[in-house]
Amino acid sequence: MDTSDTTSLPDLTPAAQAVTQLLGAIGDERLGAPTPCPEYAVRELLAHIEGLSLALRDAARKDLGPTTDTSPTASLPVLEGGRRARIPVRLDELAGAWRRPESWEGMTRAGGVDLPAAVAGRVALNELVLHGWDLARATGQEYDPGEESAAVSYEIVRPTGDDSLRDGIFGPPDDAPLLLLDRVVGLSGRRPHWRPGD
Repeated sequence: MDTSDTTSLPDLTPAAQAVTQLLGAIGDERLGAPTPCPEYAVRELLAHIEGLSLALRDAARKDLGPTTDTSPTASLPVLEGGRRARIPVRLDELAGAWRRPESWEGMTRAGGVDLPAAVAGRVALNELVLHGWDLARATGQEYDPGEESAAVSYEIVRPTGDDSLRDGIFGPPDDAPLLLLDRVVGLSGRRPHWRPGD
């Protein structure tokens, strides 16, 4: 993949900002609320968002080590104190790291997997789009990561001729309506009309 044309590189900023906008309305009383990710309550989802922000920031910087070597499923993420000040900074760092054209070049590592940096950057954006949606649904907020961000996510989750790599990762569309974000959500294995209590 040729990433020399920087105008064609995805910008993680709109999606990162969309997630950040959700954070201020999440009081401590909401931390135990369910999310579309069955294994996560809101507190674990916030911890996961922070952890992926660190890991994929470091993947962009090619700063390989504990953050990029650990599988996101290794253990249930734990939310530390000070989240209100800390998570927005992590999201901003993530978006900033991927604004550097050199971040998209060569190889890097995330989740203990070596992969092309151009793929890792798109995975980072997809993670923001989907987990932002998870967080918004869990806390009853509006959410719009932007059409361009949703389009990048769609390219990651859409069916291809060989779906063998998708088995166990992305599920069927589940009657997703025509909105692009809803299609992305459905193809990721989530139910686009999920609400707490479902």
